[in-house]
Amino acid sequence: MTNSLSARGDLVLPCLNEAEALPWVLGRIPDGWRAVVVDNGSTDGSAALAERLGARVVHEPRRGFGAACHAGLLAAEAELVAFCDCDASLDPAELPRVAEPVRGGAADLVLARRLPTARGAWPLHARLGNRALARMLRRRTGVRLRDLGPMRVGRREALLALGLTDRRSGYPLQMVVRAADAGWRIAETEVAYRPRAGKSKVTGTWRGTWQAVHDMRQVLA
Repeated sequence: MTNSLSARGDLVLPCLNEAEALPWVLGRIPDGWRAVVVDNGSTDGSAALAERLGARVVHEPRRGFGAACHAGLLAAEAELVAFCDCDASLDPAELPRVAEPVRGGAADLVLARRLPTARGAWPLHARLGNRALARMLRRRTGVRLRDLGPMRVGRREALLALGLTDRRSGYPLQMVVRAADAGWRIAETEVAYRPRAGKSKVTGTWRGTWQAVHDMRQVLA
């Protein structure tokens, strides 16, 4: 596992009861990247498991996806910071390709559009909610994205300068909105999207999806 002194990038992995997925996820971290697992109150031993597997573990007691993501951003030390779900639906091995436009100076923020690899990997209600938010984002900022993808890469100092305040599900959208308002070059690539390991907390349920869409709409209000 890459340490903080040699890391070319830090990968922030918000984590809430992901012990089933962690071995695969951490085993796929590419050379030059360091895993920063942000434990958001797990009760299944995720934090201890992540430490045993060589990840840096940050504890964020405030519940919320945004709270975990931002704690990871604050803890990151590398120039490039990536974010990725910790449920094995996305492959961290894709990071070097996703990050290359930022590393090479062609983009300031890259988001990875999810391409489902199996039926049920991305439920219809979640896709519809995501599509609606993408349309709202385009009307608000002019940025054309097909997916508000959870795998994304930017530069640490620039991300911190956005002053992100949302600590719930609106955090990923607020990042894009504020980046667009700041004149960032925002690009989109594609990654495979697999059925997640374990029980879904957001996209797998109507209630979770509705809450995420509600949080994100507040960002656009």
